[in-house]
Amino acid sequence: MSTTAIPVSGLTKRLSTLGKAREFAILIALVLVIVAGTAKNPTFLFSPDGWRDLLLTPSILLLVAVGQAIVLITRNVDLSVGSVLGLSAYMTGRLFIDIPGLPIVLVVLLVVVFGALLGLINGALVAFAKVPAMVITLGTLYAYRGINVLWTGSDRVNASDLPKDFLALGTGQILTIPILSIVALVVLIVAAWYMRNTRGGREYYAIGSDPAAANLYGLKVTRRVLTAFILSGALAGLAGAFYAARYGTVNSQAGSGWELDAVGAAVIGGVAITGGVGTVWGAAIGAMLLMTINRVLPILGIPDFWQRAVVGVLILGAIVLDRVLAVRQKRRLIEARDQS
Repeated sequence: MSTTAIPVSGLTKRLSTLGKAREFAILIALVLVIVAGTAKNPTFLFSPDGWRDLLLTPSILLLVAVGQAIVLITRNVDLSVGSVLGLSAYMTGRLFIDIPGLPIVLVVLLVVVFGALLGLINGALVAFAKVPAMVITLGTLYAYRGINVLWTGSDRVNASDLPKDFLALGTGQILTIPILSIVALVVLIVAAWYMRNTRGGREYYAIGSDPAAANLYGLKVTRRVLTAFILSGALAGLAGAFYAARYGTVNSQAGSGWELDAVGAAVIGGVAITGGVGTVWGAAIGAMLLMTINRVLPILGIPDFWQRAVVGVLILGAIVLDRVLAVRQKRRLIEARDQS
């Protein structure tokens, strides 16, 4: 049985190589930020709490950023992930409160499925209504947040409402490595393997590189767009469950603003906003860099305004760099074609 080859343009290959270089550069930046924080305050790294927080703090954002990266690679965006995280976190608490004795694993699975369903709604509206993802997910961002506010009201979930074994997920460690960080790493490895080694993963890149060509080659564009949003929603749901375990207290504003951090982490990590380029590894490194910067800058005595400004500059710089590199590589390919 013959299979259709997945088209990969020369431009995509070149930009993929540049993306890997970007990931290495961001990794170096992360190391420098950690060194700066440790030099100013050695307990930032060389203490049990410092080491734990260094690994634990980015774990939840890492999950959301991985899902966001997959959507961005298909040349879409999911702005609803923060609201999905908040709804999922509150649902986690309500399940434990309303159905005492429910197994922790079952609660987490139910919340992940719930997040996937919310992602399916996003994907269906984008794939079938043919409305830009930014418009659709901006709408569902407010819709899901409104549902969360209506459901939560003035109530909130407190740590005392949650099982101690569940809360232990947010603080527990295995060989000094936080449990949440281990789970996040496993998810990252699975997602990276899928995107790199499977036909479905390669099709995401092909669709993001040139949706029209992907359709002509017979790729199942609608199915891939749907699954990208489902994965993003499922990972945001998992992040919501871990949010409840990590912080204990969940109110109607849980996850507010996380969608921008997720997009920022992916873009800073080398995932092109125009699709087709980048890896989930880069998004994960970007998430670690963002969260580490937020911890280091106060240690260095930098005011809160400049903390947000630094993150904004990083995002703008990443977008401008992507555009400059894309234009330069396209020009070189045209020149090479003309000379041949």
